[in-house]
Amino acid sequence: MSISRRNFIKAFGASAAVAGLGLAGCGGSGDTGSGSAAASASKLQTIRDRGVLNCGVKADVLGYGYLDTATQEYEGLEIDLCYQIAAAVFEVEYEEAKEQDLCAFTTVTPATRGTLIDSGQLDIVAATYTITPEREEDWDFSTPYRTDSVGIMVKKDNGWTSMEDLDGVTIGVSIGSTTQSLVEQMIEDEGFSCVPTFQEYQSYPEIKDALDAGMVGAFAMDRSTLNTYMDDTVELLQPEVEFGTQDYGVATEKDSDLSELVDETVNELLDNGWMDEEITTWLGESA
Repeated sequence: MSISRRNFIKAFGASAAVAGLGLAGCGGSGDTGSGSAAASASKLQTIRDRGVLNCGVKADVLGYGYLDTATQEYEGLEIDLCYQIAAAVFEVEYEEAKEQDLCAFTTVTPATRGTLIDSGQLDIVAATYTITPEREEDWDFSTPYRTDSVGIMVKKDNGWTSMEDLDGVTIGVSIGSTTQSLVEQMIEDEGFSCVPTFQEYQSYPEIKDALDAGMVGAFAMDRSTLNTYMDDTVELLQPEVEFGTQDYGVATEKDSDLSELVDETVNELLDNGWMDEEITTWLGESA
């Protein structure tokens, strides 16, 4: 996996991050917001006084953030990442953070991620959150921990083989995502002549249901998300056309001391191989 690094690391929080990593050492329109005018004097102290790290995660993306309805437990790479961050915040081992339930999880959507940080309800968001210049104006993002690209899912029985088959087709996308603009840019960049329309939905399951019902002709989203909804009736349209490459980062309140510790933790996990192991475990692929 190729991950671009940004020079965001600062000295603050380094000792806490190292202590917290313990055992580890052995991823639009709707969710843009104003951000915080000024971070609290110490976000870290607020969290420590509260005794739990409030985390925004996905509940419907296999391998990243998924809520098992049988156990009502969240699982995935981003869930484990939240526990690593909690370990750094509370200066405990990773396994201790899990055993002590130091993370409180809230399901987020592309439309709610930033808003819940602004309101103070969430401390971090690790939810296949794509880093964009516009979003960086309102929230801090860690160094990217995963890179993905956009895909377009269609029904196999359509017999479509080219992006040109999308002419006049309605593509389902998620409210608050960057997907529509990325698809439009790809069509322009690749020189396709098709002109699709777009329909926004609140959740990924709604888009898949709309695809199955014939209400939309395609489902466009990050390939990691689409993987959750793959079955024998669907396929990616021209998967060899890679576009919309994007980096996922952990989002936090702008200019807070938590942001620096989060970034330090993510970089440590990238450097010591823990993230590579998580990718193999949860996504079944080599980093």
